[in-house]
Amino acid sequence: MFEPNSRYAAIPTATLRTADGRDVAYTRRRFLPRGAAMPLLVEVGVAQGDRLDLIAARTLGDPEQFWRVCDANDAMRPLDLLETGRTLRVPVPQA
Repeated sequence: MFEPNSRYAAIPTATLRTADGRDVAYTRRRFLPRGAAMPLLVEVGVAQGDRLDLIAARTLGDPEQFWRVCDANDAMRPLDLLETGRTLRVPVPQA
């Protein structure tokens, strides 16, 4: 259902039966990991004009892995991480 590098790839699916008898498949809730517990690859400073996809591309080699940076910094709102001068944790990618 999801690409292997998606944040939802390892999340199980479930089925809900509606009142009219239809079965609806859905992905269960994804809980954020504790960022401090994630193995650290590198710390990077946020420069003016930086974006999380650019940071992920530079450090992880894949801009679509920006969500790993969010997880490592306990961010529910990615834009909160982009304060110029802030130091971000970039985690070692986990399977």
